Amino acid sequence: MRAALLSGAAALALALAGLGGCATSDISIRSLPAETPAADNAAAAYAAEFAATAGGAAPNAVAAAPSPPVTAADAPPMTTYDPWERLNRFDYRFNARFDEAVFLPVANAYRRLPSPMRAGVHNFFGNLTEIDSVINYTLQGRLGRGVRSLGRLVINSTLGIGGLIDVATKLKLAVAPTGFSATLGTWGLHPGPYLVIPFFGPSTLRDGIGLAADFGTSYGINIANLYRGNKTWGLGALNAVDQRANVSFRYYSSGSPFEYEVIRFLYVRKRLLEDAGLHRTRVPKPPRPGEAAGQ
Repeated sequence: MRAALLSGAAALALALAGLGGCATSDISIRSLPAETPAADNAAAAYAAEFAATAGGAAPNAVAAAPSPPVTAADAPPMTTYDPWERLNRFDYRFNARFDEAVFLPVANAYRRLPSPMRAGVHNFFGNLTEIDSVINYTLQGRLGRGVRSLGRLVINSTLGIGGLIDVATKLKLAVAPTGFSATLGTWGLHPGPYLVIPFFGPSTLRDGIGLAADFGTSYGINIANLYRGNKTWGLGALNAVDQRANVSFRYYSSGSPFEYEVIRFLYVRKRLLEDAGLHRTRVPKPPRPGEAAGQ
């Protein structure tokens, strides 16, 4: 949404710049053609061509086959299952006020830190999520991705000095985190009703369960004793600030009076598309040149 606003503002600025340039340049007005039969005939021919084009058929052109009409079935439904809408709207307003009063000022101050320091913090917490990715990829039956996440964890924890440096990405091991919510989706569980979680934002019931399960997994494994004692609160707050500093979303910046509905639709639609990607069928490889398709 912010990208759309920036692009709109840029287009408006270019338009104003263009108008400013026109105001300072010389203005020339074309003279009307002479009133002669040839000019009248040319004007009439141009008017006929314009009318034909405006009517949908270009002159001296073969009529194209009419496109099928767009029906309601061609567009995704705008309705979203939101049985807790009243509570969700309250949580959405609370998150917006907390974000404006506390979260954003802290995140903006965090952005003033040196870039290598922020990158190290981001890489450190990203490396911890690889543990959940290894477990959940295994539960999903996607063993290849699980091995890749395990490789990233080992490489970044050793060569990357405890995860402060993302060496695995430089070695062409791309990051692809997953969680228990995606595991439930792989098993066929629907995202469920829409849910706005305080301090966390848009979610679904399944995502909320997955979030709790991921934290429970990290708490149970307790790598390097990071999830016990008072330091857990400090690390959790630092992780939250780091994530907020890397998200460009701003509450009520879309200018739409229906922002809650728009965010709800986009979030749930994104989750459904991701679920469809989890259950996609394998595309058969095309036959090699000179090889029969049935062989």
